Amino acid sequence: MKVGRSYQPLTTYPFWAASSITASLLVVKFAPQFSVRHSYFWTAVAIFGAQSLIYFIYAVVIYPRFLSPLRHLPEPQTGNSFFNGQFWTMINEPSGIPARRWVNEIPNDGLIRYRHLWNRERLLLTSPKALAEVLTAKSYDFVKPDLLRIGIGQLLGIGILFAEGDEHKMQRKNFMPAFNFGHIKELYPIFWSKSQLMVQCLREELDKVSPSTTVEVGEWASRATLDIIGAAGMGQEFNTLENPDNDLNRVYRNIFQASQSARVLAVLQFFVPPILLRNLPLKRNDDVHEAVRIVRETSRQLIQHKQDQMAQKEKLSPDIISVALESGGFSHDQLVDNMMIFLAAGHETTATAFTWAVYLLAQHQDVQARLRDEVHAHIPSLSFDGVTHDLIDNHMPYLHAVCNEVLRVYAPVPLTLRDTAVDTSIQGQFVPRGTKIILAPWAINHSTALWGPDAAAFNPDRWLAPGQANAGGATSNYAFLTFLHGPRSCIGAKFAVAELACLLAAFVASFDFALTDPDEKIDIRGGVTAKPKNGMKVNLKIVEGW
Repeated sequence: MKVGRSYQPLTTYPFWAASSITASLLVVKFAPQFSVRHSYFWTAVAIFGAQSLIYFIYAVVIYPRFLSPLRHLPEPQTGNSFFNGQFWTMINEPSGIPARRWVNEIPNDGLIRYRHLWNRERLLLTSPKALAEVLTAKSYDFVKPDLLRIGIGQLLGIGILFAEGDEHKMQRKNFMPAFNFGHIKELYPIFWSKSQLMVQCLREELDKVSPSTTVEVGEWASRATLDIIGAAGMGQEFNTLENPDNDLNRVYRNIFQASQSARVLAVLQFFVPPILLRNLPLKRNDDVHEAVRIVRETSRQLIQHKQDQMAQKEKLSPDIISVALESGGFSHDQLVDNMMIFLAAGHETTATAFTWAVYLLAQHQDVQARLRDEVHAHIPSLSFDGVTHDLIDNHMPYLHAVCNEVLRVYAPVPLTLRDTAVDTSIQGQFVPRGTKIILAPWAINHSTALWGPDAAAFNPDRWLAPGQANAGGATSNYAFLTFLHGPRSCIGAKFAVAELACLLAAFVASFDFALTDPDEKIDIRGGVTAKPKNGMKVNLKIVEGW
């Protein structure tokens, strides 16, 4: 093993097995006094065990402490396990929370090293310079880890999210026409119509009980955003707001909700081979398998419908599927995988952002009232059909500021990872191939070094200072990491922000709301997105006259 290269024990197992068998044959034949029971089998087992023990001591104890080129970097000094570093801290706390703490407590120059399971090293990036290298200058030196590909890819599909190198460049280029802002401007009426429908359905729900009642916001947000990605992204009406029991919504709610088995599987993935883990007789696995089947079949039907339209020379709407088909750059399976990604990620992330927006506005009644006044000043009623890009983006600066601040304080995806595909460097620091790189929006977006001493505070006004509409007072655009940056940035960022603005405008203008239990401690559920573990319950009161 080359000193300075991160250890990869699985790649050594075949060599160990072959060398153990060979050594066993030689020992039993020429030095039987050193064999185990004069047995080829037990001698091979003993030699394999000895190699494993030596390697374990080297990889887990010696290498990270005395030989690693990263050993001199600053790291957490408390909570370290001798064999597993910060692993149990990472398991016991929601994703992004430890990184948020470390970025402000550990003096560093852009890199913080911590140790994970079996002391495997991870690098947390904390400076714009380090982020720029990984996300932009050397973006294709850093790839999505196999752990994410196998885990999340099973559900979301292996499409643009996990494509690498030239394959990723091709897919992104062919999808971009569906996500350029010129096209998204045309989608605002769809965003607004679904926002209107969400409010109308909520009002009907309230009318059945009383003028003021409790609702769980996350469920309504997921239904609305699923309808939006269907209509605006796929050219298909899912009607989830009016029919929440449809198969697509049902399976998504099952797999995106926290459960004990989901948490157990999340820990076991570090110890158990994926093929075995996926086939354990657990309800969670059954739910995931059913979800994959239904989402994949839905994606196939959507694609087939578009292909039939093309065959009949019908004019296609400029949605994601149509743009992909017209590019001619995708196989059928690639299209299915990508539609699975856009369906799942495209609605779950925005629903999460909306849920946190309601939480923050319920806590800050002054911000809620100020935003409501701005919306009322420009949109006379819920039934108003003149909502356009120009009205939302150019005439409602406070709405824009609130959305940006929500996305800063509670980025839907708190943390993501990269693997170094080759030996490389970050800020002049040698980083060996196979090192896990941690990109943590929940840390960067709360860094006091980047956002000032009030980085943890919810303050939409930071986006309203002259020249700060797109920076929020930060000196680098890498300080806002919610959608990442560079060629691997979120392709649907503008779509998501526009969607969130319309949903929030309709909701705030229609309802005066407060947390059902202001003193409740909000536990955060880890996973692909970070959502309140027990949902977000608010009391709604209809705003009369709008």
